[in-house]
Amino acid sequence: MNLQIHWQLKRFDELTPFELYEIIWLRNEVFVVEQNCVFQDADYKDQKSWHLMGMNEEGKLIAYCRILPGGVSYNSVSIGRVLTSPAARRTGAGRLLMEKAMEFSKNLFGQTDIKIGAQYYLKNFYSSFGFKQTSDIYLEDGIEHIEMVYTKSIR
Repeated sequence: MNLQIHWQLKRFDELTPFELYEIIWLRNEVFVVEQNCVFQDADYKDQKSWHLMGMNEEGKLIAYCRILPGGVSYNSVSIGRVLTSPAARRTGAGRLLMEKAMEFSKNLFGQTDIKIGAQYYLKNFYSSFGFKQTSDIYLEDGIEHIEMVYTKSIR
């Protein structure tokens, strides 16, 4: 794979207005427009999160997620709002994003579990990183989700 992605990890107060706009724009493009899901994206968790941004050679945001410390979404560390732009799909960008997110989670918070609320159709994707399903299917904003946990001690 010869995908060139420049990765940046920033706290909310380190984001430039341009970066924040790009994040919001891409989250809306994927979660609201593409998935046809009207939901309140602004949830006051961004201010407590680390934001992992992957930019292509032209500086365009193509991959993004946020890393949340324990106590924000769950008792344990969490990775959320995981997405790649439609133009970056099937390039390996999503896999690289999750690898980086898990690496940065370990660097920020040490050897700890990571809990996610995953869209059910992505169960196999997250399982390939060692995440295990820990809940029944539930609806969130009209989309099937499951909770999954990556336990550092099992890898």
